Amino acid sequence: MMIKAFAAFEPGGQLKPFEYDPGDLKPHEVEIDVHYCGLCHSDLNVIDNDWGNTQYPVVPGHEVVGKIAKVGEQVKHLRVGQIVGLGWDAGYCNECVHCHAGDHNLCSKAQATIIGHHGGFADKVRAAGNSVVPIPEGIELASAGPLLCGGITVFNPLVQFEVKLTDKVAVIGIGGLGHIALQFLNAWGCEVTAFTSSETKKEEILHLGAHHTLNSLNQKEIEAATGHFDLIISTVNVKLDWNRYLNTLKPRGRLHFVGITTEPVDIDIFSLIIGQYSVSGSPGGSPATIAKMLDFAARHHIKPVVENYRFDGINDAIARLKKGQVRYRMVLSH
Repeated sequence: MMIKAFAAFEPGGQLKPFEYDPGDLKPHEVEIDVHYCGLCHSDLNVIDNDWGNTQYPVVPGHEVVGKIAKVGEQVKHLRVGQIVGLGWDAGYCNECVHCHAGDHNLCSKAQATIIGHHGGFADKVRAAGNSVVPIPEGIELASAGPLLCGGITVFNPLVQFEVKLTDKVAVIGIGGLGHIALQFLNAWGCEVTAFTSSETKKEEILHLGAHHTLNSLNQKEIEAATGHFDLIISTVNVKLDWNRYLNTLKPRGRLHFVGITTEPVDIDIFSLIIGQYSVSGSPGGSPATIAKMLDFAARHHIKPVVENYRFDGINDAIARLKKGQVRYRMVLSH
């Protein structure tokens, strides 16, 4: 049986039809009929080999929603016909201390879904059974894909740092990640502030869940927020004046990065020490945390704002994403 997919054959190349033989289904694997798959900026990074570890031909797609078509003999928690999701990881070593502790996303030998493995821009995809999460009722399948990457990326810090419903939390960057963060934080019970440089997006940002906005280009507004926040989550992939944001934290506050910038982070160590601030980052999340996130999203009717494309329009979708024209996520379907 051949899997029909779309693959890039060189850095920055157009995606073209591609077929491959996945071989026999391994005992610990499942095969998923792909119904929807999100298009994420990380897919562009892999297509363009920005991280230096892409193996061509590469089939991107790591925000998969679909139906179980086959189940390996060792997989007991999933069944044929079940609707499931597959995110950034398609397998784990299952032997390290992190796997045994349930922190599979910290496994140093985790198998990425789209690096050294063919992803979800295809009619089918395979993955280890314990990397696949059932989609609960109440989740809109056509927009669920981005929850499996962008959603868990901004939800994981709430769990890891035991964010309290009384906390004052700010989000830097209201895009693909940030617009989901606002919804989660609002439903979590926090007082939510959005840092934005776009006054035209203010009404939309408030509708998404922010209680307040701060103009990140207005020095007086930033100074007025000195010592205000318990947590700031940065979702941007550019270098900013991080010390300006650090000063808006309460003592023992945290500046947390989930957006990837390749530029070094310049922090005033004196301010860090005096305020006893923390600076941290985190990757997506374990399958257990993804399941918790999906349940939370279903309960609070949280869903990404998406634009929908057919798979045969995939290169048009990629071009639009590269130009930064998307509000806020893209999902492909057959």
